[in-house]
Amino acid sequence: MTATDHGNDMTLTIPRDRLRDDEAFLSKEWLVTNGLGGYASGTLLGAPTRRYHGMFVPDLPSPCGRSVMIPRLDDIAIVDGESFLLSGVEFEDGRVQSDLPKVLSEFRRERQTPVWRCVIKGRRLEKRVIMPYGHNSVYVEYRLLEGEPLRLHIRPFVTFRMLDAQLSEARKPPFPLTVLDGRYEMHLSETAPPLKMCLRPQCGVFVADSLTSHGVSYRVDRDRGSKHSENLASPGYFDTEITSERPIAFVASTEHWELLGYNGEAIFEAEAQRLNKLLPPVQKTGQDDLEGWLTLAADQFIVLPGSRMEEQALARASGDEARTVIAGYHWFTDWGRDTMISLEGLTLCTGRHQEARSILRTFAHYMQDGLLPNLFPEGQRKALYHTADATLWFFHAVDRYYRVTGDRETLMALLPVLKSVIAHHVKGTHFGIGVDQRDSLLHAGEEGYQLTWMDAKVEGWVVTPRRGKPVEIQALWYNALRCMVQWGNIAGEPTNHWADMAAQAQESFNQRFWHSDGGYLFDVVDGDQGNDASFRPNQILAIALQYPILHEQRWRAVVDAVAEKLLTPVGLRSLARDHRDYKPMYFGDLRARDAAYHQGTVWAWLIGPFIDAWLKVYKDAPAARQMLEGFRAHLLEDGIGTVSEIFDAEAPYHPRGCIAQAWSMAEVLRACRKTRDAIEKG
Repeated sequence: MTATDHGNDMTLTIPRDRLRDDEAFLSKEWLVTNGLGGYASGTLLGAPTRRYHGMFVPDLPSPCGRSVMIPRLDDIAIVDGESFLLSGVEFEDGRVQSDLPKVLSEFRRERQTPVWRCVIKGRRLEKRVIMPYGHNSVYVEYRLLEGEPLRLHIRPFVTFRMLDAQLSEARKPPFPLTVLDGRYEMHLSETAPPLKMCLRPQCGVFVADSLTSHGVSYRVDRDRGSKHSENLASPGYFDTEITSERPIAFVASTEHWELLGYNGEAIFEAEAQRLNKLLPPVQKTGQDDLEGWLTLAADQFIVLPGSRMEEQALARASGDEARTVIAGYHWFTDWGRDTMISLEGLTLCTGRHQEARSILRTFAHYMQDGLLPNLFPEGQRKALYHTADATLWFFHAVDRYYRVTGDRETLMALLPVLKSVIAHHVKGTHFGIGVDQRDSLLHAGEEGYQLTWMDAKVEGWVVTPRRGKPVEIQALWYNALRCMVQWGNIAGEPTNHWADMAAQAQESFNQRFWHSDGGYLFDVVDGDQGNDASFRPNQILAIALQYPILHEQRWRAVVDAVAEKLLTPVGLRSLARDHRDYKPMYFGDLRARDAAYHQGTVWAWLIGPFIDAWLKVYKDAPAARQMLEGFRAHLLEDGIGTVSEIFDAEAPYHPRGCIAQAWSMAEVLRACRKTRDAIEKG
């Protein structure tokens, strides 16, 4: 596996000899996004292995949200009367159908574009996939690089299923198909715009040859104990000839036909120009390709809220642009906590200050009773608010934004919201979230709710309830109060009440959270079972934030203990190995996976706070930079060119969860930028 940098053409390459069997083809995935929350994604083999995979998954207006419309696209090259399936499918009986392993010469990721290069009887054929930015469309382009013409049969399989729906909930065919002058439309649902399909440039014919593919199986869902098989239907296929002079593209879209007149080449060129503008100067000088790859991958998470159309209209009416952050692909929507943790890495480290401003304003609009939304359910307009930390991470995000941009206007616009949040927390708000007047620390907890980032819950079982006073909540609360003192001074307002509360909270914290027998911090005090001495990574935030709540004389002890017990090449374990509940692997059905989710499983995003704390103690930027090298190799496994959500807690640290996670990507990128800057300053 290799990586190349041709000018600004960031390319990751996997040669054919590194893909030795079907398992290798099926274990690596690609992802293409459109800036609206929609995507196209699959395996290198082309065979979908998750119910979330699809060649066209647009984000449609509420109540639909992201919806699978083309779960599979079969493309067959016909040469000298012989057929070669350039994609793939797996069936319930274990059969894997594909000719790609026979003909593939290499797989490449050029910027964000997956590219397959095949050699078929003396012909060199290239296939690539793109979604135009800001449009619910996908282009699958085929280009003959060398050799005599060949024929292509391109067969879309169609369905209509909301992303979080079970396979059994998919709309059943037949679907009405209308044809007019090379334009093909299918009406898949009364609540969604029609699916449009065509070839660009207009060529070939559509053969109405309906086909049902029985017993299609998705192995990842099977291994997770979920329903994993379905029948897929296709209305027919496009039949065309491809020559070296004329590349062709299959196009699927829900946009107006007038927007689908461009050839694939023009779409790819426009996207290349857009992405080149995002690359950092350090990459353009060839100094660090890792930072360049992460910058390109970060772009996939910053989106317009595609399904909440009224949010876009309201923002534009006020002269702004609505922006949000997809927490992870394939199944997460926009989450408040993930967005605020990710904001610095995704936007401020990449020079996207205007989008950072829009994200902060978008979420401020949804603040309710002093709480930031925890998440927006798929396709719904109303947010859920069961979180104790997302709101406090908002203060952190505003602080980072102001320190980078100096945008006083935005700070002053947000200040009334921030003051209201503090007032609600002092008074007490929902889910038992409120200040304990005896020590100025923040308590949180309500039966049946998971309020911190350790939020696994299965059928009413909250795996890590952490009710009481969690350690990172106190760190975030103190940081928020200190930020309010700073901002109040800028606004010329009295700040004594915030300063006094912060001082009392810090004194109480250092008295109550230090576990003297262990030489580290309790994870929770005043919990259901008293003080919880479980050794977890949450304590690192007591050092890592802008205003550390932990007294400096104890920093090194905590950093050393976390490094010894939790640090891995791809992040921090969520629980020390010697705990009775420690789980070394994340696998199995939903209950088994959630039982391990925060009980040992490694989280990539935690490498950012750990490096912040490490640098405060040791000021050793080269050593901190070395801690990120594990992610370089990871970019070529699992989700190609991106960073996974979680990893097994033991070597070889197999990637798990989402193949692309916003806060993983953002914190690794931010740590790259921070350590590079520190090294350059000497």
